[in-house]
Amino acid sequence: MGKDVIIACDFPSAGETLAFLDKLGAPAPFVKIGMELFYAEGPSVVRTLKERGCRVFLDLKLHDIPNTVKKSMAVLSGLGADIVNVHAAGTRAMMEAALEGLMRPDGTRPLLIAVTQLTSTDEKTMADELLIPRPMEEVVLSYAQNARRAGLDGVVCSPLEAGRVHEVCGKQFLTVTPGVRFPEGEKGDQKRVMSPVEAKKAGSDYIVVGRPITAAEDPAAAYARCLREFVD
Repeated sequence: MGKDVIIACDFPSAGETLAFLDKLGAPAPFVKIGMELFYAEGPSVVRTLKERGCRVFLDLKLHDIPNTVKKSMAVLSGLGADIVNVHAAGTRAMMEAALEGLMRPDGTRPLLIAVTQLTSTDEKTMADELLIPRPMEEVVLSYAQNARRAGLDGVVCSPLEAGRVHEVCGKQFLTVTPGVRFPEGEKGDQKRVMSPVEAKKAGSDYIVVGRPITAAEDPAAAYARCLREFVD
C-alpha cells in the first residue's frame, strides 16, 4: 500500500473548492470533505469531485446508536466516496453496524476508519473534560484495537501514535493522520503534530493536510512539497 497526501478541503462552498483544485492542476489529488463543505453542498459535492477524478475521504465522523449509523452509512455508501469514518467511542457494536450499512449490493464498500482521539485533544483535556484518566497512547491503542476487532480498515490518529498502532494492529491496518504541519508553520488548533517527514518516519499511511496547503501563497508548491517529503 502506497502512502499518500489527503488535502483537507475545508471550504464553505463547492465553488471555492473547485477554484482551489484548479490551482493544483493535474493529476487530481486525494481530498477530504468535512462537515462544513458537506453540510453546505450536500451529497452532490462528493459526486462532483469524483467526476473530476479525485479520490474522496468523506470525514463526517458518525457517532450514534448502531441502527442509525447503519442506515446512514447505507446512504453514504452510494455516493462513491473512497473512505468514510465514525468515532471509535461509539463502541464496537456501532462500528460493526456501520460496516453492515456500507456494504453495496455488488459486495464492494468504501474503506471504513474510526477516529480515536482528535488531534486538538491532549491528555489534560481528556482527563478534565472527558473523564478519561489514562495516557493518550493507551487510549488511542485501545480504540484502535476495538476498531480492528469490529472489522474496520484503520483509524484516524495523530502521527505520534501511528507506529504503535501498526505494532498492535498490524501493518495493513491503516493510519490516517491529521495534525501535520511544516516545521516553520503555525500549529493552529492542533496540539499533537508532526511534519510530513516526521510522519513518514513514524509510520503514517496517509497524512491529512489542510491549511498548510489550502492557505499557502502557492498551494501547488505546498502540495508538491508534501508529496516530496511524505511520498517520494
